[in-house]
Amino acid sequence: MAWFMIIVSGMLVWLASLCKILHASWSPSKATFLNSTGGALHRKNVLLVISHPDDESMFFSPTINYLTSRGHNLHILCLSTGNADGMGNIRKEELYLASAILKVPLQQVKILDHTDLQDGFGKVWNCNLVARIIEEEIHTREIEVVITFDNYGVSGHCNHCDVNRGVRRLLHDTSQINVEAWELVSTNILRKYSGPVDIWLSILYAMHYPNGQLHCLLNEHPRKSYVAMAQHTSQWVWFRKLFVSFSSYTYVNTLRKINK
Repeated sequence: MAWFMIIVSGMLVWLASLCKILHASWSPSKATFLNSTGGALHRKNVLLVISHPDDESMFFSPTINYLTSRGHNLHILCLSTGNADGMGNIRKEELYLASAILKVPLQQVKILDHTDLQDGFGKVWNCNLVARIIEEEIHTREIEVVITFDNYGVSGHCNHCDVNRGVRRLLHDTSQINVEAWELVSTNILRKYSGPVDIWLSILYAMHYPNGQLHCLLNEHPRKSYVAMAQHTSQWVWFRKLFVSFSSYTYVNTLRKINK
């Protein structure tokens, strides 16, 4: 009987959390992230830097939905084709399909196939090379805001971590670059697989962080995240279907400012 009550309570909390997301009237960042002083919206050129095709749908869809729904000009820079299993060309096309679902114009999606930036555990990327590539993209696209992984990269994948190191190296070494940089906060495993329930902890965390340094973005269209990930057919196996359904990253992103 006790286990039954625990399961029912868990389901009720899950449903309440999902309803909060779908009918959210408030979040700590709803009126402030990328808004100028006074709450006025200034549409910005934003660069999302990821390591592999499918990172955008698995981890960053709440951020992407937030930005596109508010008219920001989002660009995606994917630093590899995800060719660890020899399916780089297929995965490249899948990213274009997912980007269309997420309302990111295809001409604003750039996928690299650099010999020194190949997908794989143990294949460490040179942070100076990553920094130079991002710097070039910033100049070419007139980027004002960069968003990427934090130093753990959600899953601890070395390529995710290397992108963060590249962004930090760029901010540290290049005084002429005038951009904001934000990183996706990695959570512990319990929060990571708590689905929409994690929104409450994320909102609480944002409320107690120094003003303007951290933002909690709720995903107003979680089904779109599922559909976008489904475009990555080569990766759409049972455990990734479960991940997208139960991962907190489908429902909320917490972005922390990277200070120079």
